[in-house]
Amino acid sequence: MNPDKLYPRSNDPQTIYLKNAITTPNIHIGDYTIYNDFVHDPCDFERNNVLYHYPINNDHLYIGKYCSIACGAKFLFNSANHSLCSLSSYPFPIFFEEWALPIASIREAWDNKGDIVIGNDVWIGYEAVILSGVTIGDGAIIGARSLVTKDVAPYTIVGGVPAKPIRRRFDEDTIAALQNLQWWNWPETIIREHLNAIQSGDVNALKDLAL
Repeated sequence: MNPDKLYPRSNDPQTIYLKNAITTPNIHIGDYTIYNDFVHDPCDFERNNVLYHYPINNDHLYIGKYCSIACGAKFLFNSANHSLCSLSSYPFPIFFEEWALPIASIREAWDNKGDIVIGNDVWIGYEAVILSGVTIGDGAIIGARSLVTKDVAPYTIVGGVPAKPIRRRFDEDTIAALQNLQWWNWPETIIREHLNAIQSGDVNALKDLAL
């Protein structure tokens, strides 16, 4: 087990441990989070998947540990927005030279909704789109081609345009136990020892291991 290598599988150049392909300081990826891309080079994630992410906003993308991100998932940041406070949706401040506006007003062209925060053990489906300001809780699942415009509660499956809750993955007691366990923060050796319980859904076998 080595979270610092780029390719976790032999002879599979389509799947990477994502953190090892990131160069932008405002993108933060946890250990063992994977990205698969069968269309483009997955190492181009910053260019192809993190969009409208310009330094002027100082906005951040946070993705936790052990997440699974499918091909074509997109993260749209604040500069993709147009201001809804204006009487016009046209982004006049971006063209400050044309309209004799001060360059300092450029950020008035869009509404700043904040960072994108993805928890741990989250599965983001094929070509899903996550908008700025959204927080997705631990253990959530985002359906293929969903448009996520609002926060997603932990261990909730959402889908659609816009994405809406479909169901919780587990009952409330199991979700509470998993949030208490935070297995993704365990040492790899402990996770490996208890993979059978994790994969079989036996949360009771793990309750004594809470950190």
